[in-house]
Amino acid sequence: MLSKVARNALVGRESHGSRIIKASFETKKEVILKNIIQCYAPTNDSDDDIKDQFHERLQSIIEKCPRKDLTILMRDLNAKVGIVVLNLKLKPKKNWKTGQIAPQRFNTASL
Repeated sequence: MLSKVARNALVGRESHGSRIIKASFETKKEVILKNIIQCYAPTNDSDDDIKDQFHERLQSIIEKCPRKDLTILMRDLNAKVGIVVLNLKLKPKKNWKTGQIAPQRFNTASL
């Protein structure tokens, strides 16, 4: 559900399967878009192939966002609560064009 201002600024939306969605909004600077990528990561006990496919798809979507645009990545890490609160195994892959991995394109914070 979007406010009237957000609805008017929305210029595009893309669904990338059941776990990733991207919405693009106009900003006050006409040449810059605000891209919001929301994703729902598979759990750690999911099959490795499913996790790899998810991260490859997410990497591809991020790489297609122009660097001049503001891109916000929101993700549900799908952590399980219990004895182990968060068991995150990152497998960053380098972008062959820039030599950066996806998280390096963003200011990231873990809560």
